[in-house]
Amino acid sequence: MTRPMVIRSLLMVGLFLTVLLPSTIGAQQSEPLWRSNGLDPTLWEDRPETEDSPMMESYKGNAVIELQVTYQEGHFSGQTDGTIIIELFEQWAPITTENMISHVESGLYDGIFFHRVINDFVTQSGDPTCKTLGAYPATAPSCGSGGTGETIPLELNDNLSHVDGAIAMARSQDPDSADAQWYIAETEAHNLDPENRDDEGYATFGIVRDGMTHIRAIAETPTSDEPTGTDVDNPFSSAGRPVYEAKITSMVMIGVADPDGTIRNPPSEVLESSSFAETVVKVVTIPLVLLLLAAIPVVVVRGRSEEPLGMYKEAIIIDAELIDDGL
Repeated sequence: MTRPMVIRSLLMVGLFLTVLLPSTIGAQQSEPLWRSNGLDPTLWEDRPETEDSPMMESYKGNAVIELQVTYQEGHFSGQTDGTIIIELFEQWAPITTENMISHVESGLYDGIFFHRVINDFVTQSGDPTCKTLGAYPATAPSCGSGGTGETIPLELNDNLSHVDGAIAMARSQDPDSADAQWYIAETEAHNLDPENRDDEGYATFGIVRDGMTHIRAIAETPTSDEPTGTDVDNPFSSAGRPVYEAKITSMVMIGVADPDGTIRNPPSEVLESSSFAETVVKVVTIPLVLLLLAAIPVVVVRGRSEEPLGMYKEAIIIDAELIDDGL
């Protein structure tokens, strides 16, 4: 092998190693940090009513959302702040949950209010245009019908239904028109399940795990068509806007369900294997980089003593062109 070829080979090895280390480490960090935060479901105590449904159980790795809400429960009540925890069933509704997670991570829901409340039925929110303009209830004319303009198909699964505390996607008459709006069932609402309807039903995709008391309180707040704010089931209440703002101050991804504790407390062998690739790359790369740095001057010196310097410059120029072409 001629000296220009040796130089070229060393430079290409250096380029390869420079790219290899960051890409290998970066691949291990491609998922968001909240995915590695395991949450203990036994700490969630303010739950919905129990029903014979797979939705009552938490499942390892399922995404978890935290809502911070503030609302006024009644005419003579003060402001109440609360936290609501929701687990998403990614294994049964991958399209719907991915849609929800992307909206949460983008901050789409921060600062909006619950725009439709029907006591003993559902509390609805998720419209990004439902934000107070000046003083509540002044808001955008599109509040209640707004969204992102990007819809998802109706995603149904036999394991999912409208149990108490279920979160589901709101939609128009078109079954495949769900966008950003969602609602939480304040009691079981199986009349919305597909088997009980002629319009294919509505898609549930998660459930409240903690903070159900706040959902019930928001459901009972006075509304435009039920101004008394009592817990009496009013048959004429169908699309009430809360008299006092029931606001989502923030909505964030906080971790994943971890019922068996293996995410919170991974076995030592798992910890060792997770960093194996990174360790190998470091062990192999560092000596090779040092060898490369030491070899280049030697080759250059020898090249100057036996061949014209112009050949060395030519080799560098060729390598630069190869790198440019490769990029």
